[in-house]
Amino acid sequence: MKPFAYVRPGTAAEAVAAYAAHTGAQYLAGGTNLVDLMKLGVATPDVLIDVSRLPLATVEGVPGGGLLIGAAVRNSDLAAHPAVRTRYFALSQALLSGASGQLRNAATTGGNLLQRTRCTYFQDISKPCNKRAPGTGCPAREGVHRDLAVLGHSEHCVATHPSDMAVALAAFDATVHLHSTDGDRSLAVSDFHRLPGDRPQVDTELRPGELITGVELPPVPAGARSSYRKARDRASYAFALVSVAAVLSVEDGRVRHAGLAFGGLAHRPWRARRAEELLVGGPAGREAFAAAAEAELAAAKPLRDNAFKVRLARNLAVDVLAGLADGEDVSGDDEDVSEERS
Repeated sequence: MKPFAYVRPGTAAEAVAAYAAHTGAQYLAGGTNLVDLMKLGVATPDVLIDVSRLPLATVEGVPGGGLLIGAAVRNSDLAAHPAVRTRYFALSQALLSGASGQLRNAATTGGNLLQRTRCTYFQDISKPCNKRAPGTGCPAREGVHRDLAVLGHSEHCVATHPSDMAVALAAFDATVHLHSTDGDRSLAVSDFHRLPGDRPQVDTELRPGELITGVELPPVPAGARSSYRKARDRASYAFALVSVAAVLSVEDGRVRHAGLAFGGLAHRPWRARRAEELLVGGPAGREAFAAAAEAELAAAKPLRDNAFKVRLARNLAVDVLAGLADGEDVSGDDEDVSEERS
C-alpha cells in the first residue's frame, strides 16, 4: 500500500479546509470500501482525512415529518432505528441485505453512497479499465459482464453501482446534503450518481472537496407502504443481480403514489420515472404493474451474457408492487424469482 498522511478534523468546516489544503486528499469514514481499494492499488490517496468522528452520527426528525440522517450514522444503527423501521421500512431492509453484520457496524451513510463499483476489471490494476484509467478501454463489454449494466451504460463503461441503501433512498425521494468551502447545497439522491457517458471515472456530481453531511428523507406519502427485495447468487454477502425498492400508496383500487427504483442494472440506482408515470392513477393490479415495468425496461440494452436481468427485474418489480398493493409482508431476499414467469 502506498504511504499516506493522516488528518483527523473535529468539524465539517475543518474537514473541507483540510481537503483544500492538501493535494491528493480523500475523505475516510468507515473505510469498508476505500481501504480495500487502497490495498489493491486502485485508490492511492496522498492524504486521508478521517471524517468518521465528526458530529454527524445522529438521526433526527425534521419539520413536516421527514428524517435527517447524519453522514456518519452506521448502517447497522440506521437499519435498527425505530423511525426507519416503522416509516421507511424499505430502507431498513436494504441496509440489512447489504454486506455482513461486521461491515454494517463500520460502514456509514455517506460512505455507502460513495462506494465504487465491484467490476472485476476495475479492481484489477493489471487490466485496462476506463473508470480506473481513462482511455484504456472497457474489456467487460466483451469479457465478463454477467453482473453488469443493462441500462444507461456506454461504450466506455458497463459497471454497476453496488449500493443497496441508495436504491431505497432513491425510491423515497431522499436528498443528499453537501458542505464545502463554498457553502452548502443539496442534491436529490436520484441525481447524485452519474451515468458513465464518456467520463466513467467520475461517479457522482460531487464537486472537488465537497463533504456529505447528511441525507434527508421527506415525509412518507399518506397510506404508503414500502419494500426492498434483492435477487442475488447466494443468500448472504452478495451484491445484487437485480434489486427493487418500491413505495406504494393505493386508494380505492388505484395507485395514488408510486416510487420505484432498481439496483444492479446501471451505473447508478435507476429511478423508474417512466414506470411511475404509468402507475399513478392507474389500477393497482399485476397487469398494470407488468406494463409499467416493461415500459421502463424497454430502454435496456443487455450485453451477451446479462439479458436475463431484464426479465428478472420485471418479475421482481411486479412481485414487490403486487405484494404492497395486497397489503402483504413482502420483506426479505428473493433468489428464486423465475426468469420465465410471464
